[in-house]
Amino acid sequence: MGYDAGNYDVIVVGAGHAGCEAGLAAARLGAKTLMLTINLDTIAFLPCNPSIGGPAKGVVVREIDALGGEIGKNVDKTYIQMRMLNTGKGPAVRALRAQADKVAYQREMKKTLENQENLTLVQGMVEELIVEDGICKGVVTKTGARYYGKAVVLTTGTFLRGEIIIGELKYSSGPNNQQPSINLSEHLEELGFELVRFKTGTPMRINSNSIDYSKTEIQPGDDGPIAFSYETVDFKTEQLPCWLTYTTSETHEIINRNLHRAPMFSGMIKGTGARYCPSIEDKVVRFSDKPRHQIFLEPEGKNTNEVYVQGLSTSMPEEVQHQMLRSVPGLENARLMRPGYAIEYDVVVPTQLWPTLETKKIENLYTAGQINGTSGYEEAAAQGLMAGINAVRKITGKEPLILKRSDAYIGVLIDDLVTKGTNEPYRLLTSRAEYRLLLRHDNADLRLTEIGYQVGLISEERYQKFLAKKEAIDAEIKRLRSIIIKPSKEVQEFLRSIGSSELKDGIRASDLLKRPEVSYEQLLQFVPRDTEMSPEAAEQVEIQIKYEGYIEKSLQQVERMLKMENKKIPEDIDYDAINGIATEARQKLKKVRPLSIAQASRISGVNPADISILLVYLEQGKIARISSGEE
Repeated sequence: MGYDAGNYDVIVVGAGHAGCEAGLAAARLGAKTLMLTINLDTIAFLPCNPSIGGPAKGVVVREIDALGGEIGKNVDKTYIQMRMLNTGKGPAVRALRAQADKVAYQREMKKTLENQENLTLVQGMVEELIVEDGICKGVVTKTGARYYGKAVVLTTGTFLRGEIIIGELKYSSGPNNQQPSINLSEHLEELGFELVRFKTGTPMRINSNSIDYSKTEIQPGDDGPIAFSYETVDFKTEQLPCWLTYTTSETHEIINRNLHRAPMFSGMIKGTGARYCPSIEDKVVRFSDKPRHQIFLEPEGKNTNEVYVQGLSTSMPEEVQHQMLRSVPGLENARLMRPGYAIEYDVVVPTQLWPTLETKKIENLYTAGQINGTSGYEEAAAQGLMAGINAVRKITGKEPLILKRSDAYIGVLIDDLVTKGTNEPYRLLTSRAEYRLLLRHDNADLRLTEIGYQVGLISEERYQKFLAKKEAIDAEIKRLRSIIIKPSKEVQEFLRSIGSSELKDGIRASDLLKRPEVSYEQLLQFVPRDTEMSPEAAEQVEIQIKYEGYIEKSLQQVERMLKMENKKIPEDIDYDAINGIATEARQKLKKVRPLSIAQASRISGVNPADISILLVYLEQGKIARISSGEE
């Protein structure tokens, strides 16, 4: 049984956020691309919160856009609310967050995929890979269709042996009662991949008409033109608000009374859940001293009454969920439309991947998204984009694209996964990035557009606009460094009015701007510009001058780390032949097979002493080669 269904350059399995980016990137780079998904109606589905962005994640969306990806453009077309978070704090922690229209987001992404040249969309469930001599050559679907490809990207999300859990009930399912993928999971184990079980969850959805909003606080979006994509020019004016309420002592009492029925505590759930996105029962147990927890009521779209109850993620029995809802101010009469649930699924241990996201075990097979143990749409989209780019670069004989930790949050994400692995659903946080002052929301284009252009995903027109912006910023910084502001009457009056110390002598305009209380806009009254400048370019001038000292320090750190990144480790090094490396370090090095000294130094269990021995060994040139076939 079975038939040959066609030949492609790249085959993408799955059409969630990772699959969409992988498929679009591959097709836009000229590869004949096939995308297979279990259900065409759930392309780019947002099974949990229909929100995109937030701390670190919002920066990732900007980075994907700067490299030529789609998620930012798609959310800009379909959001119902947009806010800039942490505006009162420094630029390193500012981030955009949007509430997307769930259905519109999906439809818009599906339309983009359907109209993309070189891309074929097919509904089908992949159950097996075609592997010959350790190389992936294609896939086989449930209906027996055999598709051949030069590279395969698996983006199966939470579908691998997915099981939904609500109270004492457990059944085989993908997210939101979709079909799970059972056979592919078993096939990956047969191929020798190490899989683990992870768990994630989602809150209940309730009917907006049954909420008493007078007992909640309104959370409106931001006015003004803001967007994720650097190419967005049409900004939405009409937004929907979200609403804030809180749990009560009664809510906590209901949860504590029913803990024996909570799958997390009864032993029903075996998978590891996300520490940074705990269920309400977990929060109540872990933070028993807190009298209440925030609950955000977030609309799922313009044309639906479904409201997402953010902060009330749970897998409690359904009748307990009804009781919990009724104990929250404003939700006393709330009508439950969909119960919250937990979902367990299989994950490929990510240390089995190279930094390109190609698997070490099988050549030309890539994995991206939640299959690699991450949580979140943004982390998935970033991996999909990188896997799509690298799959095409591999089959066309080009050097892979590997972003450094100092280049992008995407670099941090992938390096963390393949070097350290993860024992819980991995979530990007600003604290994971050692160079976060360099990896800001505002400068993603300055960091990555050049790379996106070199790869082939940024158009010539966009690239020229980017170069003009860069030139304008550099010219203005140079101008401000060359102008001396004298202690005139107007200047001294202005400085007194803003509580800044008066000038004793002339000062460079750039040095005056370094004072925290002086803004670039204010400075312009003394040093007016001849040319027009976009608000984005003006923001860069201010940030780059104000934070110059800190940025300089970070760049020096990067420079030091680069020396270690440039010290390459041969792929076929024999760690058993190196005397003096600790046993644990030896095991970890053999498993991860780091490509540089810097990557080796980030592996947990590899100590500075082990790195010193490795460095000496490499510098003596005594590279013990593994004899072929001995791996």
